[in-house]
Amino acid sequence: MFEQNKFSIMTISSLFFAITFLAIGYGMILTFIGVYLKEMGVNDIAIAIINASFFLGAVGSSIFSQSIISSVGHIRSFATFAAIMVISFLLHSVFFNEYLWAILRAISGFSFYSLLIILESWLNEKSTQDSRGKVLAIYTIIFYLSTALGQLFLNVDENFKQSIFTIGSVLILFSILFISLTKIKEPDLKPFERISIPKVYSVVPLATTSSFLGGFIVGSFFTMAPVYILTKFNSIEIVSYFMSIAILGGLISQWPVGILSDKWGRRKLISWVAAITAITSILFLFTQDNITYIYICAFLLGLTIFTIYPLSVARANDVLDEDSDLLEISRTLLFTYGIGSFIGPLVIGILLKYYEYSMFVLYFAIGIYLTFYALSKKRIADDERSTFVNFPVTSGPELTMLDPRIDEEEIGEEEVKEEENKTEESSKN
Repeated sequence: MFEQNKFSIMTISSLFFAITFLAIGYGMILTFIGVYLKEMGVNDIAIAIINASFFLGAVGSSIFSQSIISSVGHIRSFATFAAIMVISFLLHSVFFNEYLWAILRAISGFSFYSLLIILESWLNEKSTQDSRGKVLAIYTIIFYLSTALGQLFLNVDENFKQSIFTIGSVLILFSILFISLTKIKEPDLKPFERISIPKVYSVVPLATTSSFLGGFIVGSFFTMAPVYILTKFNSIEIVSYFMSIAILGGLISQWPVGILSDKWGRRKLISWVAAITAITSILFLFTQDNITYIYICAFLLGLTIFTIYPLSVARANDVLDEDSDLLEISRTLLFTYGIGSFIGPLVIGILLKYYEYSMFVLYFAIGIYLTFYALSKKRIADDERSTFVNFPVTSGPELTMLDPRIDEEEIGEEEVKEEENKTEESSKN
């Protein structure tokens, strides 16, 4: 059995290498954009719009990219989207125009999340019911560590800041090498189910609310926290360490939070995590110029904000009965998380114009609201709880298929339903 699991992991190692290079480039550029624009004298609202465009592209990818991938295949699609992402990175370094950069960020977001969909569908295809949990855990660890590593690339020589875009392009090109030479069979990518947020909210209100607010905080933190730190300390080095420490805090907290939530329930853990987020956010108001203090606050905030979304998915799994469509619910929660990631930077960008600590004041308000909102919801009996599953800070809709809580029978039923829908549409035509 051990040899079989070892073999299954080794056969998909090329996918993990590709994910590593993608995540390093993703984390580096996502943080650097805000820093670079701030140093160029661009106002916070414009920075927020440009950064939010990335997540708008991500939302678009979840709706439209699967039709492109299914029509031309995984390897060609991967090469195409990676090439588009490289082109957008390089155009950043050639032309500086706020409107153009917003368009380029949207294209980058669409391409990046399309690449994730391709890789995740491959991982799902090669994973068995028994190995899906292990594959998802490895994916999560790789993504967090790689994204944290990407922050350290910001410490390039001050005279070569624009080389960041070239470095990001090289990293994306490296990922193409691993995919182009892979011998893994291309899977069939099925169309995603129609997303209905009101329907899902009526079934799992706490999970839906937590997903949206989690995306709001994480999306705005990745894009606007670097702007805040640069304004306060005027040091890209501090920005890179601040973000790396926060991301590592998110990785470290995944398993303890999961164990505690399995023991005491998601409702209580969501409330605790939200309360700690609120307390930590207030601590940022007293940082002054103490760098050690700001790093400690970053770690504490990372411990909580990156666990809100996985806890929301676990809560949904606890509430749903056997007749519910878990895949549709999970994908809708991820879509809701993406919408929150898009709105978050826009709101924070506007507020920063009026008060430098507005981001953390808003995080405090969200934390307090979610603390009491979670406690107001029904408690789930111990014997009805599912098992907590870790998810990376960024993922595509295909990753829900790797969730070991979703059995193969449900996946098979979805595929049958999709085939029936195709047959009905073709008969109408």
